[in-house]
Amino acid sequence: MPYHGVSAVPAKAVFKSTFADVRFRDRAEWERCVRDIWEGATHREERYGALALTDHKVAKPYQTPASIVLYEDMIVSGAWWDYVDTIAIHRVGPILLAYPDEMKPIMREWSTCDNMWKRRTSILSQVSFKDRIDLDLLYACIEPNISSTEFFLRKAIGWALRQHAWRDPDEVVRYVTANEDRLSGLSLREALKNVSKMAKGKPKRVVDKDDDDDNEE
Repeated sequence: MPYHGVSAVPAKAVFKSTFADVRFRDRAEWERCVRDIWEGATHREERYGALALTDHKVAKPYQTPASIVLYEDMIVSGAWWDYVDTIAIHRVGPILLAYPDEMKPIMREWSTCDNMWKRRTSILSQVSFKDRIDLDLLYACIEPNISSTEFFLRKAIGWALRQHAWRDPDEVVRYVTANEDRLSGLSLREALKNVSKMAKGKPKRVVDKDDDDDNEE
C-alpha cells in the first residue's frame, strides 16, 4: 500500500481535527467506523487514521477483550511492523493488563499460531508494563519462537528482553545465558543493549523504540 507522503505530525493534526467531535452510540458503531476506514484505505496514512480512532478518548470504554477480534483482523491484514507494533503495545497490551484472565490464554495461543505478526504481538504486548510484567507469560510467548529464523520475531524477542533489562538486568542476563544456544545473534545483541547502557550510566527510557524498517541483521 503506497503513502500519500504526509509525515506524522501533520497527519496527527488531521486526525485530531477530523475526529474532534466524533461520538458513537455503542462499541459496534465505533468498530464499524474503524473497519470502514481501515478496509477502505488506499494509502497507509489512512490506516494510521483508523488506528488514531481506536485511541480516541471516546473509544476508551471499548478497550476490552470484546475488541480483540478487531485488533486481530488489523494485525493480520496490516502485516507490517508500523501497524502491528502500535496495536501490540498500545491496544492489545492495555487490554491484557486490565483483563489478564481473559487475555493471557489468547496471547499464549497467538504465540504458537501460523501468523507471524500475531506471534510478534504476543511477545511485544508487555513492552510497556514495567514492574507489572508477567515474566512467565513473556517467556511462554518467546519459547515457541526462540529458534525462529523470522527477522521480525528475532527482533521482537530482543526488544522485549531489552525493555525488561531496564527494570531487572540480572534477570535478563540470566535468561540470555540460559538460552544463548537457542537465541539468535540478533536477539542476543538486542536483549543485552540496555545492560551495556546501564553499566555506562546512561538514562532510562520509558519504552525503547524499535527500528524494524531496517530488516537486515
